Amino acid sequence: MKSYVRKLCMGICLMVLCVGMTALAAEDTILKGVKIGEVDVSGMTRQEAVKALEAYEAQLGEKTIRLGIGDETVEASLSSFGISYTNEEVVEEALGIGRTGNIVKRYKDQKDLQHGGKEYALSWSADKARIKAYVEENCTQFDREAQNASLSRSNGQFDFVAGKQGLVLDVDGSVQIILDYLENRWSADAESEVLELKTKITEPEGSAEELAYVQDLLGSFTTSFSTSSANRCKNLNSGAEHINGTVLYPGEGFSTYEKVQPFTEANGYAMAGSYLNGEVVDSMGGGICQVSTTLYNAVLRAELEVTERSPHSMTVHYVELSEDAAIAGTYKDFKFVNNTKYPIYIEGFTTSDKKITFNIYGKETRDSNRSISFESVMVSKVGGNTVLRESAGQPIGYKSASKASVGYVAELYKIVKVNGVETERIKINKSTYKGSDRVVTYGTAGDPTLSENLRAAIALQDEALADANLAAAAPPPAEPVPEPEPVPEG
Repeated sequence: MKSYVRKLCMGICLMVLCVGMTALAAEDTILKGVKIGEVDVSGMTRQEAVKALEAYEAQLGEKTIRLGIGDETVEASLSSFGISYTNEEVVEEALGIGRTGNIVKRYKDQKDLQHGGKEYALSWSADKARIKAYVEENCTQFDREAQNASLSRSNGQFDFVAGKQGLVLDVDGSVQIILDYLENRWSADAESEVLELKTKITEPEGSAEELAYVQDLLGSFTTSFSTSSANRCKNLNSGAEHINGTVLYPGEGFSTYEKVQPFTEANGYAMAGSYLNGEVVDSMGGGICQVSTTLYNAVLRAELEVTERSPHSMTVHYVELSEDAAIAGTYKDFKFVNNTKYPIYIEGFTTSDKKITFNIYGKETRDSNRSISFESVMVSKVGGNTVLRESAGQPIGYKSASKASVGYVAELYKIVKVNGVETERIKINKSTYKGSDRVVTYGTAGDPTLSENLRAAIALQDEALADANLAAAAPPPAEPVPEPEPVPEG
């Protein structure tokens, strides 16, 4: 009898549980006690749970992690890396707990929920492309080049200046570090830590022992700018200051343009005369070519390797033909390489009597009985032509003429002597300098017949015929409008 009663009670309980399960199954909501990550999704429908997780994802995007780059730290929001959860199926799993499986399993799952709840973990991923873009924009700014050991010179003595290590960020390696951390080790409740990115230390070049070799004067040259304006003097002084103190190690190259630019007031320059397409114009930094020219001649005397040099468009007065070295933007530069086995030091300065000097110091390895000198040789002259032009804005009787200048072709030779006897004559360069035409301008405003005759003479480029037409003109000759004097290049 008792056995019968127990079986009856158990059957009734199972029937009640089955009815309860059926009722629960009819509701498409997550049972109480279920969390996904930090989100309590109890009682939520599928759509509500998805929205709650999306809001949680956006909230986590405001969290930050700290990235270490050498001695620097950058704080980055997770949204910068496109972080998102990847196991979207977890919502279906949450909906299914306590609703799927046989009656016993459902009963057990519900009891577990009542006692301890159920928490589903979220899996996270990040956008590799966004991580890389962030690293390149915000972390590479801390890259720094190694500062090689150098020298300073005062009172005729050299002092050693220690170098500094450089730091370069490994972008791809750092991106992988961030990606691995976010996808495998990061959690929403993680303590704030500094995630060290991948960097490479670059060592400076040079030592006190190596730079101690820099004692001997290898080459020196001086030019004068005694007739220069105040602005041009300023430009030469600034250029010398920018170059002064440069140390070049064996095999290292030098660009004059890169060293002295930008040509701005903030960088110590002013407007002064310079050459442009064969004409003299005012430009910021005008006269800087005398700096490069003086350095060029010092480099030649130190017998360093010249890799780029261009002549001016017209001749300059401060050196002989073919001894100049022009700078114009990036298409004309003076470059050379330290082809010795030891470091070199470049000293540049101007003096109160308006002279600029460059000295190049290093270790002298050339034979003491060997000497060099340089000789400029003019190959040919190119005389300026006479060109007739019309000015319809000037009256008949007006005539003005500019001065022609002679152009040259010249060569520079290095002469080597041993014990006073010439052993070599080496051509260093060949330079061409433009001449300028003599331009004669006639006014043609006035009598139509005379104007036509003058135009015909101009078309024929016949100055004598044009002058004859002027002599026959009824109106007296007009006062010529003086042409502006050309501004000297300094």
